Amino acid sequence: MIAKDIDIPMIIQAQFRVLYGDTDAMGQAYYGNYLKWFEYGRSEWFRSCGTTYRELEAGGVFLPVIEAHCEYRKPAFYDDVLTVATDFRFSGPARLRFDYEILRTGEILATGYTVHACVTSDRKVIKPPESLRCLLRNAESQSF
Repeated sequence: MIAKDIDIPMIIQAQFRVLYGDTDAMGQAYYGNYLKWFEYGRSEWFRSCGTTYRELEAGGVFLPVIEAHCEYRKPAFYDDVLTVATDFRFSGPARLRFDYEILRTGEILATGYTVHACVTSDRKVIKPPESLRCLLRNAESQSF
């Protein structure tokens, strides 16, 4: 779980609003959208570190999801303003793990994580290049 009582700059929080199209017939956010919101949090995490997925891919590094998990606690509804809190840690020499919390006014609605392999454009598994490793090590050292 992401620590709330410690001001850790590498736990990035990003806000968004649940769109009408994000809801299902029961009027709550469709469960598959949580993974999309995790991706939004991950993208904002990289932006806060001074890079983007586009820049990583232009440098020949791709981060496909190889594992995903989400635990749903409470539903989100149309027009709710939600926050995704994102944290990072290494999960192996060529694996990265991002942990997430989806919150509504401080209340945890869902938690989860994604694990990513570090690969080339032809899907060959590689260790993260030194520049990415340095960025990730710095972030991990500030975590928890």
